[in-house]
Amino acid sequence: MPVIVVTGMPGSGKEEFLSVARSMGIPFLRMGDLVREAHASGAGAGSSLGEFASSERDRHGKHIWAERAMRRMHGKVFLVDGCRSMDEVMAYRGLGADIVIVGIHASPGARYERLVRRAREDAPQNIDEFDVRDSRELSWGLGDVLALADIMIDNSSTLEDFHERSGELLRRIR
Repeated sequence: MPVIVVTGMPGSGKEEFLSVARSMGIPFLRMGDLVREAHASGAGAGSSLGEFASSERDRHGKHIWAERAMRRMHGKVFLVDGCRSMDEVMAYRGLGADIVIVGIHASPGARYERLVRRAREDAPQNIDEFDVRDSRELSWGLGDVLALADIMIDNSSTLEDFHERSGELLRRIR
């Protein structure tokens, strides 16, 4: 089963990439959804989402979220969104699957504006919160995964252009 591992800094465009995959019928899982589900179940009581994700990595190993994601994979091709470390990539490779790492890049300014505009509960309230979140994500190893991506998509043009290039890429991989 080919596994498309999507990575990128918060606000880079991973969700838009997923919307293209969804329109093509490619099954996917957001690793962040796993974190949110576990946190909401009470496992992360008293901690923020990011603190909980970090504590689970400290407690169970840096690959814990990948292991939990693998339990839900199905189909001939599967897309996993939100890979944060090479430990997670290695966990996916342990499946014996054909792994393709897709990195999505956007400038910090564009990402900050997108995060504020989408107004999710984890949206930064100011640039300092944004910087803290970026630092946390990078401390998990996200920069290494981005640097070693098989394919990098720059998301600095129009949304339509990004959707078109994402669709072309997904058709080639599938």
